[in-house]
Amino acid sequence: MTTTLQTDPPRVLTGGNAVVARGLVKTFGTVRAVDGVDLTIRRGEVFGLLGPNGAGKTTTVQMLATLLPITDGEAEIFGVDVRREPHKIRQLVGVTGQYASVDENLTAAENLWLFGRLLGLSSRDARRTATDLLGRFGLEDAATRQIKTFSGGMRRRLDLAASLIARPPLIFLDEPTTGLDPRTRGQMWNTIRDLVAAGSTILLTTQYLDEADQLADRIAVIDRGTKVADGTPEELKTSVGSSTLHLRLAEHDEIATAAEVVAAVTGEEPVLTPESGGLNVALPDPNGAADILIRLREAELSITTASVRQPTLDEVFLAITGHHSEDDTGHHDPHDDATDSPDAATSGTKETRA
Repeated sequence: MTTTLQTDPPRVLTGGNAVVARGLVKTFGTVRAVDGVDLTIRRGEVFGLLGPNGAGKTTTVQMLATLLPITDGEAEIFGVDVRREPHKIRQLVGVTGQYASVDENLTAAENLWLFGRLLGLSSRDARRTATDLLGRFGLEDAATRQIKTFSGGMRRRLDLAASLIARPPLIFLDEPTTGLDPRTRGQMWNTIRDLVAAGSTILLTTQYLDEADQLADRIAVIDRGTKVADGTPEELKTSVGSSTLHLRLAEHDEIATAAEVVAAVTGEEPVLTPESGGLNVALPDPNGAADILIRLREAELSITTASVRQPTLDEVFLAITGHHSEDDTGHHDPHDDATDSPDAATSGTKETRA
């Protein structure tokens, strides 16, 4: 008589999401570079990982992309377990790192053709795909130029094009605009928006607050290897405090009187900027700005400018972590540091299918 042991089927984390990670941990010796990070990324969105250098962003991405083994925790991509089925994961994701991993002596068309062949395409299909991608990324005029003659922005666009050869549904962009000039950054932003419009899901790591604000549907703030906050940009801004009313008076010597009027309305002392004849007023409710302006007019105090704004993401980061996003956190992720040098370019691979 034989006994059949029944085993429970693998637990599916993702459901309708693209990525679900629970308690991700990565250690390098005694350094805990990623410490219990949870992530949920919905299909068809841009999800931003925001944090300073060394915070653990790149390490998190490389665990999800199977470029680094997960020390502890679990993760699924489109229902596929990252630890149990890494070969399937590599068919679902494309990775673009901080540095272009291309052959300097080949042309743009030759590089894309080579990547296509490595990914199993026939020579004809690889050539056709290369031509299509060069056109999509505005590089058709540079197709026959060697990569050594490319600008930084052109290299970055070619690198992103290479990650799309196998049409992966999930794209990891690890600080894709680092070192680019403002015009080229704007071009990359438009490219990322086009990818999402075409149905891709994108995980974007960045240390640029304006980039996260412009592109990300939702953001996770990573600091010292841990996730300290997440939400939409608007939710994060609302969570850390009030809107602010910025006022500038026509007569600088009336600023003290204006401050008294504001304090009488709000019950709080405004922050004065005497050198510019202005004051900043915290507003729990943005509608309260109208009451302040009416009272200042009744007091016959003239105002040259008045504006209300939400906290910036920099102010959000400062409120949550106690330091600005560009500051050295004191947390040392050796793998993130390694990816900050050109010698580590090979870690930022293209489509990772084996």
